[in-house]
Amino acid sequence: MTEEQKLDKGLLLPLMEEFYTIQGEGFHSGKAAYFIRIGGCDVGCHWCDVKESWDASIHPTKETDSIVKNAVKSAKTVVVTGGEPSEWNLEYLTSELHKNQIKTHVETSGSNNITGQWDWVCLSPKKNKLPVSSSYFKANELKVIIRTKQDFTFAEEQAKLVEQECELYLQPEWSVRDEIIPLMTDYIMNNPKWKMSIQMHKYLNIP
Repeated sequence: MTEEQKLDKGLLLPLMEEFYTIQGEGFHSGKAAYFIRIGGCDVGCHWCDVKESWDASIHPTKETDSIVKNAVKSAKTVVVTGGEPSEWNLEYLTSELHKNQIKTHVETSGSNNITGQWDWVCLSPKKNKLPVSSSYFKANELKVIIRTKQDFTFAEEQAKLVEQECELYLQPEWSVRDEIIPLMTDYIMNNPKWKMSIQMHKYLNIP
């Protein structure tokens, strides 16, 4: 089997990094988790803080079995992030993690069909490449990044597309957090269906 065929089947993944840390964002903030960051992104947000993840070709492919083995040693929950995880076939990865009683979480823009068996899907839609329609129905959590006042309107538009039980979060874009957090505070107090996510890991200076 060629490398390309293994990538198509999810037996190999372009791994940027893997690490054990504390989840700093959204519904599961504060919980320990093993993070798997996969290279490759077709969205390309200009404020992205991991732009080095965009080009999958610069990240060496790694056997998915090896990734699973490392995760099992460290944690009971795995968070797959990127880059953009929906670019890849993640059926094999999530199947093998579940065989080892590992909870599977994914953080995605939903720009492609989400593959894999997920215990939690955090959907973070982006204006420059909106989620495919199927992504909205899989979302357990909607996390919208707020950089300008106009983003509140975008957040409300996106909230109409997810299921009623989906958890709703607003998160300040880090570089303008001091300006945006007061606006978000007022907005959430007036619209209490939303909760605030503040990237706790950056305040704690951990990965």
